Amino acid sequence: MKRQISETLFDDLGFRMTYEAERILYEMHTDHQHLVLFEHKFFGKMLMLDGATQVTSREEFIYHEMMTHVPIFAHGRVKEVLIVGGGDCGIAEEVLKHKSVERVTQVEIDASVVEFSKEHFPEFTKPVLADDRFDLVIDDGMKYVAKTDRRFDVIIVDSTDPHGPGKVLFSRKFYAACHRSMRKGGVMVTQNGVPLFQMKELRSGIAKFCALFADGTCYIAAIPTYIGGHMAMGWATDDKKLRHVSAATIAARYKKAGSFRTRYWTPQVQVAAFALPRFIAEVVAKAGTR
Repeated sequence: MKRQISETLFDDLGFRMTYEAERILYEMHTDHQHLVLFEHKFFGKMLMLDGATQVTSREEFIYHEMMTHVPIFAHGRVKEVLIVGGGDCGIAEEVLKHKSVERVTQVEIDASVVEFSKEHFPEFTKPVLADDRFDLVIDDGMKYVAKTDRRFDVIIVDSTDPHGPGKVLFSRKFYAACHRSMRKGGVMVTQNGVPLFQMKELRSGIAKFCALFADGTCYIAAIPTYIGGHMAMGWATDDKKLRHVSAATIAARYKKAGSFRTRYWTPQVQVAAFALPRFIAEVVAKAGTR
């Protein structure tokens, strides 16, 4: 019999998504998490950590493109990028497509996740690890941003959901340390869950952003395996103009960057992503007034 693998992230809401695995490619319990990689007939390779889907080969491009190209093209002059988490190197691969970026520092708490990705996600890791601009640091993300002397134009927090070792990456203490580590005009983006199911998480994140930064909000993308409709990416910066950059300006920056191939992101999609459905916009507005 084929194994049934369930996403348990929303057990408290009374439902699960279950995937039929064609075969198990890898499974392990590390000091930090339970990891399972399996093959699905539609989504391809699927990686789950602690019962939550992290990446699939079918639609990884949506999340990775929107977490990287939106802040980088909004900023327009990015040289230093910090990635917290992202052990599969999917985010780093997209960042390194930008010729203006001089260095990408990736801080991953679990070295075994990177080693695992070298074997099972070479499409991400091979180009990243071969790039001299990539600097991998095995460390706790909270500890790193609290002590580093480096300063970053963009910080991308590619975290798991707010439980276990990833919980601190949703704290005000962590966001304050990120703020300290940013250059003037820098921007931080975060994984902020599915608003329909995780509204409390989004509300809490935006409130913390607004207490620390001049501009705190989110933008959205539709990612099929992050069930619930919209996926929210948190946005925090002291430059209020960045999320209002026109599609024409973004298109010019994209052309200058080499017009590399994308499958979801476009200049128009970037602008539209900040147009929030009313139920999300109302929560964001209320969180910003606290």
